Amino acid sequence: MAAPYAAMVMDARNGEVIHSENADTRLHPASLTKMMTLYVVFEAVQNGEITMDTEVTISRKAASEPPSKLGLRAGSKIRLRYLVRAAAIKSGNDAATALGEAISGSEAAFARRMNRTAKALGMSRTTFKNAHGLTESGHLSTARDMTILGRHVLYDYPQYYNLFSRRSADAGIRKVANTNRRFLNAYRGADGIKTGYTRAAGFNLVASAERGSERIIVTVFGGNSTASRNAQVAKLMDLGFNKAPTRMALRKPRKPPYLGPVAPGDGETVIAKNSVPSTKTRAKSIRVVAAAVTKSLRPAARPVPEPELPDALVAELKDDIQNVLAEVQTEEVKEVTETVAKAALVAAAPAAAPVVARGEKAAPDASVKPVVRPKTVVLASARAAEPAQPVVQRETEVVTRISTSGGRHWGINVGRFPSRYAAEKALLKTALAEMTTLDGSLRKVVNGSRGFDANFMGLTREAADLACRRLQARQVTCFMIGPG
Repeated sequence: MAAPYAAMVMDARNGEVIHSENADTRLHPASLTKMMTLYVVFEAVQNGEITMDTEVTISRKAASEPPSKLGLRAGSKIRLRYLVRAAAIKSGNDAATALGEAISGSEAAFARRMNRTAKALGMSRTTFKNAHGLTESGHLSTARDMTILGRHVLYDYPQYYNLFSRRSADAGIRKVANTNRRFLNAYRGADGIKTGYTRAAGFNLVASAERGSERIIVTVFGGNSTASRNAQVAKLMDLGFNKAPTRMALRKPRKPPYLGPVAPGDGETVIAKNSVPSTKTRAKSIRVVAAAVTKSLRPAARPVPEPELPDALVAELKDDIQNVLAEVQTEEVKEVTETVAKAALVAAAPAAAPVVARGEKAAPDASVKPVVRPKTVVLASARAAEPAQPVVQRETEVVTRISTSGGRHWGINVGRFPSRYAAEKALLKTALAEMTTLDGSLRKVVNGSRGFDANFMGLTREAADLACRRLQARQVTCFMIGPG
């Protein structure tokens, strides 16, 4: 009995559906599932949960998965990057299970994360039960949802997308061939992405091709054979290129927010199985070395764009940031203005306290009042005149007060710089690029004997650890600063 047929053709540039047939029928996705497995792995790597060079220990469960498989042995160790290649190119079921266990500790926990991610992507009729796609009751998806997922893999993680076009690759223990190489070789412009087959599913394929400025994604469920499926996909590809306009404004899909490794209520450890967990220590600072990326994240054939900020936020901060940078360059300043971005860079100070130059004492009758301006908090210090004694002005250290309740006594250091201006500039740039974990922190420049340290303070231990791992994943120097 032939498997049910479903198909969809989409213009990848704007997500417009060109053709569909039974596109919302829930069917067995087979190894198309591995697109989601890999999407979650890419997310975890980008956010510092794990690295491509992490050594993964293969469990008995992973090693016992049926073919197609890489041939992993229980107890052996292999780098994450080789598991990624095996899952993407060879469609190895053992590699997919090992990836899920490496990220979430167990395949069941990883499946829950897959489902959370699917929901965030708008895959409304998909339920995952495993990481590999072998037939399991309730493990179902649709042609529409898999097309949506394929488009997100393409645009959300372009630095890894070229994996799917490789005809073969080194998977650590052996070289593997691409299960989709026939279509890649036969159809002009084809560059991915994933095949799938089980007896219940039939022959499935999500494919993408680019010709000039046009890009089409086609999904087919329920093909009768590899050859007939590829022929049907090619036919639908031609339909897409014939109907799609030559010129079309690119509107990439909205990348879902990073939700972290565990959703509230899952009752699982937040730290991935193969990542380096934080340990309690009385040391004043901790360098997170094991979690840092020491080599480039391969493959990286396509450049990764800088983080994009909402236009409204950029407009709101532009003037204040320029004022901060201008004032930092002047050494003899009596007032220092620091930009306060609502819920973006730092938490609003509950109360502004006067700052007094080091080594000086304010007179008993000195009156100190902060000057408040729109979008800006100005901290000023004043002292009573003492005509009988000469006054020596020392460098004033200005900080913004924030609450340190709830264990917010930790910080991170993002570098040491030759000037206060360079340190302030680095803090602003880092804060703009990493708003998720640094929200509510305090930017502080500390002048030491060797230069100016750029610090973010007022973080919890967990927030500081996560911020450092995320920054190190972007090749940004970072180490934690403990209380004390």
